[in-house]
Amino acid sequence: MQIKLNERIITITKGAMLADIQHQYRPSADIIVVNGAPCSENIQLHENDTVSLITRGQTPRPEELEALMSARHTPGVHEIVKKATVGIAGLGGLGSAVAVALARIGVGKLILADFDVVEPSNLNRQQYFIDQIGMPKTQALHDNLKRINPYVDYNYHNIKLTPANIPDIFADVDIQVEAFDVPESKAMIMETFAQYFPDIPLVMASGLAGYEPSNSIQTKRVGSKLIVVGDFTTAAKPGTGLMAPRVGIAAAHQANAVLRLILNQTAE
Repeated sequence: MQIKLNERIITITKGAMLADIQHQYRPSADIIVVNGAPCSENIQLHENDTVSLITRGQTPRPEELEALMSARHTPGVHEIVKKATVGIAGLGGLGSAVAVALARIGVGKLILADFDVVEPSNLNRQQYFIDQIGMPKTQALHDNLKRINPYVDYNYHNIKLTPANIPDIFADVDIQVEAFDVPESKAMIMETFAQYFPDIPLVMASGLAGYEPSNSIQTKRVGSKLIVVGDFTTAAKPGTGLMAPRVGIAAAHQANAVLRLILNQTAE
């Protein structure tokens, strides 16, 4: 008969006991989950049972994580996602959250660029921790993403992006994410991509400050290769700051737009 063990279908002997499977496949497992619930008893297994054998603190091997990703995404989807290269310009509230989302879904390669360091004021919305204050954002995000998915190919650039270096840094991307705070920087990358990479989709953001309703943030295509996320009006100002909920919603919109583009769907 067959069961699913750590997301792989295996054939076992009818009447096999849970302890037998643990001993054969992962004797070190100290957490056992059967059909979605923790199990501490040596039970008999049945056809189509699902078993997860987990060793606390142990990183799954590449092939194990690959199987988990493929099972969750469906094999055809995961095969496409893991071949994609995505660039992210700016690793603040938007960029760091987009990077986390794309790392979790197993995008093949992420090219990440920022020149800033982690400041205390960043912690209200950005994907960093108190003990990372003062670290370059590239280094801090590298550490965090490696803990999430060590098998993505990460390429970091601790540098201020300009029209002169953008063509080299993001030369290999399939899709580019703009995640700047400053309007001038947003315009700069849009103009640079229009000049050097007119066929590469650019996913931008505009209008995500404050605590306006969640559904006011939308994803819109505003050109053949330009997608913009936001409410398109709400800028940061006194009394309307950048806060984790709306920034996170916008970042999730951007990440989902990237995923849809990878899968040859319309972004909006």
